[in-house]
Amino acid sequence: MIEKSKIEKLVEEHISGTGIFLVAVKISSSGKITVLADRNEGITIDECVGISRVIEKNFDRDMEDYELMVSSPGIDMPFQVLKQYYKNEGKRIEVVDIEGNKHSGILKNVTDGGFELIKTSEGKHKGKTKDTATVEISFNYDQVKSAKEIIKI
Repeated sequence: MIEKSKIEKLVEEHISGTGIFLVAVKISSSGKITVLADRNEGITIDECVGISRVIEKNFDRDMEDYELMVSSPGIDMPFQVLKQYYKNEGKRIEVVDIEGNKHSGILKNVTDGGFELIKTSEGKHKGKTKDTATVEISFNYDQVKSAKEIIKI
């Protein structure tokens, strides 16, 4: 069976200095290898093909039966690595904390230790005027069960 660490090393060497970062490598028991990579500007199909070729060049299909898929993480997938938080700074995200509470707002002040979420809520007074309140919530990464970008259409 192909080792996950070997694939990670091959990919990391290939993408070093390119701005591309590795998000995840998954290998199923049936031999399906999934490599997720990204960059701040988004990864191109040609860059995914390049990663795929590096992996295929280093494994013999006659010796190892595998299926390979290289792509960017889907927009509906939770963040898996710190670089995804940096990539999405300034964007609207949804955070589920370890207690299961959902929070949405603008991702700000990302650091290696955590980030802030700027929540804005509107309330009505007697009549038609609206008040807008802004609340900053600080999170350490160990307080976060999942976080992902919110896409509005």
